[in-house]
Amino acid sequence: MSAVFEALAPIFLIIVAGLVMKRRQLVPDSFWGPCEMLTFYVFFPALLVDSTARADLSDVDVVGMGGAMLGGTLAAAALLLLVRPWVAKDSPAFTSVFQGAVRINTYVGLAAVSALYGTEGKALMAVGIISIVPLINVMAVLVLHRWGSGGRKGWRHVLLSLAKNPLLLAVLIGLALNAAGIHTITVVSPLMQALGAAALPLGLLAVGAGLDLAAVRRSGAGLVWSSVVRLVMVPAITAALGIWAGLDTVPLAVIVLYNGLPTSAASYVQSRLMGGDHALMAGIITAQTLAAAVTLPICLLLVGGVPG
Repeated sequence: MSAVFEALAPIFLIIVAGLVMKRRQLVPDSFWGPCEMLTFYVFFPALLVDSTARADLSDVDVVGMGGAMLGGTLAAAALLLLVRPWVAKDSPAFTSVFQGAVRINTYVGLAAVSALYGTEGKALMAVGIISIVPLINVMAVLVLHRWGSGGRKGWRHVLLSLAKNPLLLAVLIGLALNAAGIHTITVVSPLMQALGAAALPLGLLAVGAGLDLAAVRRSGAGLVWSSVVRLVMVPAITAALGIWAGLDTVPLAVIVLYNGLPTSAASYVQSRLMGGDHALMAGIITAQTLAAAVTLPICLLLVGGVPG
């Protein structure tokens, strides 16, 4: 357990550092907006393209890992759609509960698997990125389109939103390069690696700066539903499916860790742009990020994913 704590503690301390920097105004408030935009549109897509393209998946049970992660995510989505009238006070609030339950903070995930499992973990994490990132982005846009207060603008608008999503595009580009056997490109790959190196520290600091403790107190039952599904139900179903698929210890630990991550900070931006309840979204992001410091080590301990 101490190995898990030692690996995860620096990640959450960077998030706390972002919160302290924002509250103490150690950097101007004007810094955080451009920092989030650069990370979302440049640094993190570069990291996704590079890590997905270079991942060696030849000895990985992609079907078993991907199926378990997809199963956990789709089960959560189905449950929330079934109980929609009872989990939120109105339709925009439901979009935030839904995003909170299915979206994933891959910044935290990549930092965690790198610290815990090194190069092997990063390659295995690529399966999660390939399997889950396209699905959750599509689901989030569709739910916001259907129940957000921004108005239903037609399928052309939905498809355009998906086509412009930088994370979705990055994963698809990386996957296409990987499938074509193009794992590195002269000049381009070192550039992607250099840009991607900035994604995790800046992304984690921005996550901390975006935490809103006051929003947690105002969030109510929607926060509880979203957080229980995200941090407990999804990793539990993922673990059960992974065990059923016969996954080894490290692949099982990686998929449980990935599907047990707190929701993405990008959910707040998308909620605000597409008519979701962004105040509730801020509370969900904050509560889940803080709670994950406890739930992630427990998840890894339960599946035996503690490094020796």
